[in-house]
Amino acid sequence: MANLIKIKKGLQIPLIGTSEEVLRGDITSEFVRICPSDFHGITPKPLVKVNDRVKAGEALFYAKDHEEILFASPVSGVVTAIERGAKRRILNFEIKSDSAIEYVDYGIKNVSSLSSDEIKSSLLSAGIWFLIHQRPYDVVANPEKQARDIFITGFDSAPLAPSYDFILKGQEKDFQTGLDALAKLTSGKVYLSISPKTKSVALREAKNVVITEFEGPHPAGNVGVQINHLKPVNRGEVVWTLNALDVALIGRFFNKGIVDLTRTIALTGSEVKQTGFYKMIIGTELSSLFNNNITEGISIRYISGNPLTGRKINKNGVLRAYDSQITVIPEGDDVHELVGWASLSAKRYSAGATYLTHNKKYRLDARILGGPRAIIVSNEYDKVFPMDIFPEQLIKATIAFNIDKMEQLGIYEVAPEDFALCEFVDTSKLEIQRIIRTGLDLLRKEME
Repeated sequence: MANLIKIKKGLQIPLIGTSEEVLRGDITSEFVRICPSDFHGITPKPLVKVNDRVKAGEALFYAKDHEEILFASPVSGVVTAIERGAKRRILNFEIKSDSAIEYVDYGIKNVSSLSSDEIKSSLLSAGIWFLIHQRPYDVVANPEKQARDIFITGFDSAPLAPSYDFILKGQEKDFQTGLDALAKLTSGKVYLSISPKTKSVALREAKNVVITEFEGPHPAGNVGVQINHLKPVNRGEVVWTLNALDVALIGRFFNKGIVDLTRTIALTGSEVKQTGFYKMIIGTELSSLFNNNITEGISIRYISGNPLTGRKINKNGVLRAYDSQITVIPEGDDVHELVGWASLSAKRYSAGATYLTHNKKYRLDARILGGPRAIIVSNEYDKVFPMDIFPEQLIKATIAFNIDKMEQLGIYEVAPEDFALCEFVDTSKLEIQRIIRTGLDLLRKEME
């Protein structure tokens, strides 16, 4: 029986718009765009030019500092654009997709007969190594470093998060194959964290892993919280992290011999008329998903991901590489309230019980409802931050870029997503996730 760890600190934001567990179909688009900015710690170097033809699984670009890390095209077709921004930074690779996708055949492989080096080489050459992250720094894993342990989160506790039980139906074999492959990539243990509500046989009866149950509010599903409670990261140590859905993608590669980056996505949010699950390839344009299915007449915020950590996109945006959720909420910039800051409306939500909630769900918008100011010492971060770390002190040390204090306060264990709730409840209106991301990037440049 799995060990149970109870998380008491945190916050489950009661939003309207949870996805109905119904698979509504496939979403395709003529053009697919891959955004290198999704892959933290990577400087992309193109391997293709405009008008080149590629197959699904063929590399579009590689990492400048680690040339062995390739990034696969999710579809076959013609490269129609390589869009660049300031300082010629690559914003995206655009591919006009074939109606019938042609895959590079890497051959079906029996993981049990492969060595650690062969598994690593297979993932790198297929361009799907990006599915593995590392701590410290929360970047694409460095294949040259040895992982002390590997941590996999088997559930998502974020607002409106999709059910992994539902998504993994029919992928049980791929998931176990992915676990078997990962187990060979570390001399340590593979930890799989699940929720007490988890029903999936694939998760509950997984082999070659140490299974732990985490019970409590968000961020109980964050892999950083799970690492902190199971086996924290110390200076000089490296651990790798994934979620269960990406493990299934790795297993699918070995079982099918092709790079199939199709995800099952939950369409969520208060402004969605009909929620549900859809299958689509990463980089797919989402306009057809939104057509005639979104509230009209108001300003809308489209998000690839969840409301706390997802990326803002436009109506013609694409599914980003790591996301299994699309969220649509009101923008709020067209809302004008008389003395709104002092309103006692029953429609208001407060994490600190300023307003009476009555256990209802809320239609929250994207407004900050205040301006940035100095950090207000109020203990509000500690109430929603369940890690054995002092969040306020770490944030201050990161802003000052005091490396010694950052190390002492646990910077090697965290990722921006771990501070999303701190940002949500923050009276100071600081962009805490951006602060942590910047601090991690600067620390990595300084230390490596």
